[in-house]
Amino acid sequence: MHDTTGSWTFGRRVRERAAPNAFDGNCMMGALQVSVVDDDESVRESLPDLLRTFGFAVRAFSSAEEFLSSDLVGRTDCLILDVAMPGMSGPALQKELSRRGGTIPIVFVTAVADEKLRPQLLAAGAVACLLKPFSATVLLEAISAALRQRGAGDTKV
Repeated sequence: MHDTTGSWTFGRRVRERAAPNAFDGNCMMGALQVSVVDDDESVRESLPDLLRTFGFAVRAFSSAEEFLSSDLVGRTDCLILDVAMPGMSGPALQKELSRRGGTIPIVFVTAVADEKLRPQLLAAGAVACLLKPFSATVLLEAISAALRQRGAGDTKV
């Protein structure tokens, strides 16, 4: 849903739109895979749509278990991961990926403002922890940092 001001936000039905130049022309995003794991259907529908407009290949998963059983675990360049989900939580998935030797940069998203959790997630290796609703610009900056960490192309913002 687009409003007349041109803003989009995530975590709700309304989304906030990033500036068209959020990534410069040197960004090689065509082959970059972003996976979104979130139990919120509105996030799984809206977030991939936005990220595809910036040239990312995106696949959304409704649970950590669904992601783990997919063929994208080894091919994901950046994981956007909800903190609280039924079944395996986001932090539990982070631990499982680490146990398996995975090095996927993770951007956590959460609807719960927990000042104790954020530092724990970052200390465990997450690139960022964003509070829903968040702006598309903030998300793209976090993804850019994740891709720089991964070494996946030129992702200057």
